[in-house]
Amino acid sequence: MTPTRKKRALIVLALVVGIGAATTVAVMSLNENMMFFISPSEVHTQELPPDRQFRLGGLVVDGSIEHASEGLQVQFSVTDGAYDVPVVFNGILPDLFREGQGIVAHGVMRDGRFEAHEVLAKHDENYMPPEVQRALDKTGHPMGSGNSAKTGAGQ
Repeated sequence: MTPTRKKRALIVLALVVGIGAATTVAVMSLNENMMFFISPSEVHTQELPPDRQFRLGGLVVDGSIEHASEGLQVQFSVTDGAYDVPVVFNGILPDLFREGQGIVAHGVMRDGRFEAHEVLAKHDENYMPPEVQRALDKTGHPMGSGNSAKTGAGQ
């Protein structure tokens, strides 16, 4: 092998190793930062790793909202029609948050309850987050049936 070919082979090898390392770092970073959507039914059927961030979506159960006497802590339950999941949130809720409202909460499961660090409510009465709509349709919840044209997926 001539010295020129050796140099070219080393450059190609260095490029392949560099691209491989960059790809590995990117994939690992995306895996750590990816947040999955899980319905209340899936919370009951899956074994979730502790402190794994995910999005929980469904409808706020009527009569489940409890405000702490001091502070901003709020407890409520979210349902998809089949199962309820208790949620704890410490912060200011969106203006559109109310019973029967479709919401998506970001957080982790701890000690059998969902500890949310962010709660998002749908923005008007015609919109339902697509993930929440699919979860409701899957369980046959009355709010889920016949509402799929209003999911806002094309908006």
